[in-house]
Amino acid sequence: MKYLINLDNGGTLTDICVVQGSEVRYTKTLTTPVDLSECFFKGITKASEEIFGPDGFVKLLHSTDLIRYSSTQGTNALVERKGPKLGLITNDASLENKLTKSAQQQELFSSLVGDRVFVIADLAGEDFEADLANAVNTLTNKGAERLVVAIENKDDEKDFKHAFLLQFPRHLLGSVPVLFSWEFTNDTSRTRRIWSALLNSFLHPTMERFLYSAEHRLRAHKVKNPLLIYRNDGASSRVAKSVALKTYSSGPRGGIEGTKALAKAYGFNHVLMVDVGGTTSDVGEVEAHKIKTERRGHIGGVQISFELSDVKSFGVGGGSIFRLNDRGEILVGPESVGAAPGPACFGFGGKEATITDVNVALGIIDPDTYLNGQQKLDKERAIQAITENIAKPLGLKFEEALFKMEEAYAERLAACLKKQVQQDTVLAAFGGGGPMSACLAAKKAGIKRVIVPKLAAVFSAYGISFSDVAQTFEHDITGLNKHEIEKIKTQIQERAKRHMFQEGYNFEDCKGAWRVIVENTDGSESHSTTLEDTAQINKDQKRILAYHIRYELSHPNLRASLPKRKIGAKVSGTRNVVGLDGMHQEVVLVLEKQEMGAYMEGPAIVEGPFFTARVPEGWSLAVTDNGDLILEDLKA
Repeated sequence: MKYLINLDNGGTLTDICVVQGSEVRYTKTLTTPVDLSECFFKGITKASEEIFGPDGFVKLLHSTDLIRYSSTQGTNALVERKGPKLGLITNDASLENKLTKSAQQQELFSSLVGDRVFVIADLAGEDFEADLANAVNTLTNKGAERLVVAIENKDDEKDFKHAFLLQFPRHLLGSVPVLFSWEFTNDTSRTRRIWSALLNSFLHPTMERFLYSAEHRLRAHKVKNPLLIYRNDGASSRVAKSVALKTYSSGPRGGIEGTKALAKAYGFNHVLMVDVGGTTSDVGEVEAHKIKTERRGHIGGVQISFELSDVKSFGVGGGSIFRLNDRGEILVGPESVGAAPGPACFGFGGKEATITDVNVALGIIDPDTYLNGQQKLDKERAIQAITENIAKPLGLKFEEALFKMEEAYAERLAACLKKQVQQDTVLAAFGGGGPMSACLAAKKAGIKRVIVPKLAAVFSAYGISFSDVAQTFEHDITGLNKHEIEKIKTQIQERAKRHMFQEGYNFEDCKGAWRVIVENTDGSESHSTTLEDTAQINKDQKRILAYHIRYELSHPNLRASLPKRKIGAKVSGTRNVVGLDGMHQEVVLVLEKQEMGAYMEGPAIVEGPFFTARVPEGWSLAVTDNGDLILEDLKA
């Protein structure tokens, strides 16, 4: 079986996961935001050295079936508002008001579009061509680098496009990229459709430059299979068939897909994932082995036309800053020290205290083995930051400050989980910081069992492995008769056939499925049914015919079960840890050295590849046959 390469590109680190059947190799490399192709190929090179030794880069590429890539660059670009200035052309003078009804919409519109709006009131007037030229010139003079056209009527927008391309043909060097809203999505909600077009136009150049560059470099190495882009709907597609908007938040979707695979393997009914990064924690939900999604997702408080997994990001991570409010209460985040200067213990000039500093000061994190020894930490700087920012202002002993900070962080993380907790909830904790505080947060959230995957540090990259090349085509069939629906079905299948041909697959080798979505006025899904179901729907609801087609790719083999026996865990050493009664020693276990069924009651520290897990007193640890860590509350 050939290799599957998955890359999950984050703001600070890029994760590389190479899968062959049940065997997984992985590594990390620093993200290079100036040229993302550098960390892309450096990551693959590091992985190739682990598999084939020096000079194994080309061999790995030619032994690989698929390369799938996920990036947070689009997400980060939107958060930081780093992207092209947009211009909006419309025939609706009130469109801006319709798009900015909420404070979040107002802020986002101001950042992306601002005053770069031009209204052409009369599309059929004799001065139309002059108005069109004036619109483009006015908007570009105001700095617009990309244009979005949003005409009320679909047919009018088609006529507008024809006139536009006659005056401003795309082959001219000075032409400005234009996106026509009806062409981008057929969503009948005008607000959602136009917002989707604006957001996509903003994200497009961020992704385009790097992705085509990476694909060209792969072809230079005679890689035949195209680079696949992992999307936020859980599917993959080649670069030329990918929509920029669907790369937004694709990394967390990888995490939730991996969580779904874990839930199936272990038979867990309800699993919450918490992926703790440097700035945020992403929380998603899997119930009855299904990922909870939003039919019409939200980005920055704005509803879009596409489905998104219902993963929520909270401003609490390994780099979240501890501060005091006017009442002397300890607050955590949402401000973060980021990758630079980072936590104080990184030694890059940071002076703010973070949970990473707390765990270094407590003795949980070994300064010499952080990130598998790739980065040395400075414990004295951590102690100084905590003393100056928290302990002294509160008049506390240093040890008391540590425990109060740890408590505040656990409370903050637990608050991200509490609303979704059920009686049988299992918490899947991963990311660089997830395993560290999982038990403390789970206890406060009422969760009795935690699973830490052995691949916790690269789990979102691993989750990408479960994707197929797929696409969904939709059409509103509300009020249509059987003959009209059959005609639409034929048209949709022809579109699907063309799409999969362009992806490089024969239609006959793909699997397709029809369903009818009954949609509420707010765009949410009421229920899903079949065409044969003629039950009445509410007058305000719509019937959407959906056709999902997919070509099944190679997936990793994830087979796992809970330990059926207990054997003593292998202790690798001890570590001095700060306690309420002074310094004490806690045992240290190396996860990769444990046999199936290895068991111990806390307190203990478990060192995994690129992560550290803490098992507090009152909790037990057990290692499964897949090498994952099961933590259980013995006092629940």
